[in-house]
Amino acid sequence: MKRTDPQPIGELLDKLFKSPDIAVKIAEGALPDTWRKVVGPLVAEQTRQVRFIKGTLYVHVTSAVIRTELMMQRAALVKAINNHTGFDIVKQVVVQ
Repeated sequence: MKRTDPQPIGELLDKLFKSPDIAVKIAEGALPDTWRKVVGPLVAEQTRQVRFIKGTLYVHVTSAVIRTELMMQRAALVKAINNHTGFDIVKQVVVQ
């Protein structure tokens, strides 16, 4: 086994987290926080559940008025979420 020069752990972690597969998984895990940032505090307060399954973001909202508004803006939400994460991971948003 060939030895390499020692590297700072911070640099190794940066390389690991910037690898495409890991970065996408991290972005998927952060989708509930991303949702809050994209929609703002008013909508986030009415959101009870955010789930991500195979490209679809499922959002449960308690307010009928907010639910209707979000349903009309689904395409814009997909674009805003993907822009925020830096990856095209969300293909559609289902508001429940």
